[in-house]
Amino acid sequence: MLYRVNQTAMKRLGFIIIFILIFTGTKAQPLDDLKSRKKKAEEEIEYTSKLIKEAKEGEQSSLNKLRLIENNIYQRNRIISALNSESDLIQQQIDDNTRAVKALEVELANIKNEYADMIRAAFKNKSSDNLILLLSSDDFNQAYKRYLYLKQYSDYRKVQLNTLQSLQSTLEGKVGELKKQKEEKAQLLVAQELEARQLSSEKKQQNQYVQKMQKEQSRLRQKLKEQQKIESDLEKEIQRIVEEEAKKSRVAGKPGFEMTPEQKLISDNFSLNKSRLPWPVERGIITEHFGLHIHPSLKNITIKNNGVDITTEPGSRARAVFSGEVSRVFAITGGNMAVIVRHGQYLTVYSNLKDVTVKQGDIVATKQNIGTVFTDSSEGDKTVLKFQVWNENQKMDPEEWIVK
Repeated sequence: MLYRVNQTAMKRLGFIIIFILIFTGTKAQPLDDLKSRKKKAEEEIEYTSKLIKEAKEGEQSSLNKLRLIENNIYQRNRIISALNSESDLIQQQIDDNTRAVKALEVELANIKNEYADMIRAAFKNKSSDNLILLLSSDDFNQAYKRYLYLKQYSDYRKVQLNTLQSLQSTLEGKVGELKKQKEEKAQLLVAQELEARQLSSEKKQQNQYVQKMQKEQSRLRQKLKEQQKIESDLEKEIQRIVEEEAKKSRVAGKPGFEMTPEQKLISDNFSLNKSRLPWPVERGIITEHFGLHIHPSLKNITIKNNGVDITTEPGSRARAVFSGEVSRVFAITGGNMAVIVRHGQYLTVYSNLKDVTVKQGDIVATKQNIGTVFTDSSEGDKTVLKFQVWNENQKMDPEEWIVK
């Protein structure tokens, strides 16, 4: 009988512990992920703000600076989203821990009552009475059974005491966690309010800058026309290289780029490293994405980008994103220097370089410096690397290749 009661109490305690583990221990990883995402966004805002602050005061408005402001807004929204999700998860933890505390309090009260009953029963049945009970047995078999009963009763009292102490400790721990989570929730609410104010300020800055750009329509249109000419010249040069390589393959009677076994291996490895390639600068912000985009201030104007624009700091070095062979080094009128590196059937293009440190035919390693990014003093020391990825004659989105 006592054994069955003992087992029931232990099972009851086990169910409560399982409840606590299931409902309060499964949200730690999502919270860690949210905090990591928030930290990364904060670091990018800090770097973007540094680039904006270091831009010369009073310079003519530029699309690049507007993109930096927009990036801050995008990252700020990511932080607010992460804070909201983190707040929701912590509230769920608070709710779960509140239920766990209530369940523990009920169970603790039950076990205290059971233990009190046992103490009262033990007081009535003193050890001398137990001895009399044993000595009054009719035979040895009955005495042994009574001994086992008394021993089981004593063991059960010890189990109940241990259970009581364990529950008390667990309850105190849960109450402590609950208090900490409520404090964390309060801190998150303060952080959310601060981020909302920052976002409002950045949107105001964005609107002011757009208005400034709208007053410079003529200059911006001319600047855009010059940039489109540079992009067109660069694309023609890449297409010329692609056609030369394809011509070699046609002569050899093979489809696509003709490749040596070593080039084929590099090409395969390049493909396997999609989304894991290092950035072509040590640190930067993508301020113009791949593809077609509506100009933010010029009406009925669409911007086309064959790659991405990465804004970085003056003096930054461009670096190869993967091992390969330098296919071309050339100058573009109005667009500075460009380097094309071949990785089997893939090409990576690095343009708007002030100078280069490699030449055609050089074998480069991953992250090897290939030149210095040009800094435009006429536009607030704007320093932008233009980076492209091609698969033979097909343009690829570089953001799908470099590490996030």
